[in-house]
Amino acid sequence: MNILTLGKSLLLTLSLSLAGLAQASAPALPAAPQLAAKSYVLMDAASGKVLVENNGDQRLPPASLTKLMTAYIATLEIRNGKIGEQDMVTVSEKAWRTGGSRMFIQVNTQVSVSDLLHGIIIQSGNDASVAIAEYIAGSEEAFADMMNATAQRLGMHNTHFVNATGLPDPNHYSSAHDMAILARAIILEDPEHYAIYSQKEFFWNNIKQPNRNLLLWRDKTVDGLKTGHTEEAGFCLVASAVRDNARMITSVFGTVSEQARAAETQKLLTYGFRFFETKTFFQKGAELAQATVWKGTTRQVKAGLAEDLSLTLPKGQMAQLQAGMLLNPQLEAPIEAGQVIGKVEVKLGEQLVHSSDLVALEAVEQGGFFRRLWDSVRLFFFNLFN
Repeated sequence: MNILTLGKSLLLTLSLSLAGLAQASAPALPAAPQLAAKSYVLMDAASGKVLVENNGDQRLPPASLTKLMTAYIATLEIRNGKIGEQDMVTVSEKAWRTGGSRMFIQVNTQVSVSDLLHGIIIQSGNDASVAIAEYIAGSEEAFADMMNATAQRLGMHNTHFVNATGLPDPNHYSSAHDMAILARAIILEDPEHYAIYSQKEFFWNNIKQPNRNLLLWRDKTVDGLKTGHTEEAGFCLVASAVRDNARMITSVFGTVSEQARAAETQKLLTYGFRFFETKTFFQKGAELAQATVWKGTTRQVKAGLAEDLSLTLPKGQMAQLQAGMLLNPQLEAPIEAGQVIGKVEVKLGEQLVHSSDLVALEAVEQGGFFRRLWDSVRLFFFNLFN
């Protein structure tokens, strides 16, 4: 690939400087807080970049954080049309007898998928989790296989589930980083169902139970996600907040109390919003350039990004970025929409901080016989002199 400099209008839109780094360097980033927890991660939601971590990939018992995956699969099944929110689920004896935190559903009664989902997310109901798992997969064991397949698809490489609840098992584990990845998927893929995570209480069977995420009461910018606690896991919390159009995700494992998990999480959120900034420069599908096409029905194809170009950096560094675009100079038709045809690279000095695929935004069919013949001759001389 040949390096092609971004055009002037593109650079202005990106708000990136190609004139070189500013003479004054950005102030040093203050040290991240040290949390009283076994492991923790601070992630920017837009870019997925981990900003702070300590033992983030350590495999630990996730307790009821497991229910983030249970709920994620349930909402995915709803969105795919495989189950409906008003479907009625018959409560099995196994679901009814499941111990720990409960929604208090009764054996052989029917409960809607929507109510079970609220019971899982807000009340952390183990009984509701088993009931929805059995309804979706036939058994909790089969549902655990679905959970593990989904974890692998999302890139949760330090996670393995054996149940839908998070009740202790030596082969049931996850990590702070993996739970942050899952939280990001929940937030970005399904905003409608994500709204359930911000609800402070749920009333079922004449029992009103509060959401155990204390930050929903303490910080109006926090809108989710889920708590967890067992003797083995300690007190855990995956949370998210939005301030000034930026969203942060925290994942904290193994604090000593309900109060501590809220306080330690707040430290991470405060640090992230105070010292980092996130900017989305382009939405996926926006035309950034036109690449030359050989042997096609047209001479050019529109190029854009397959995903949003979002960056998170310490405050003060955005204006120091440099950008360049690499386009394949020998694109030959046919070209499919979505085909990778180059890259956008963003650098801070000599450091590559971001690279995104440039893809064809449209298909280009193969040209006629004489167009292909003529372009073959032109390509011969192009390669000869380049």
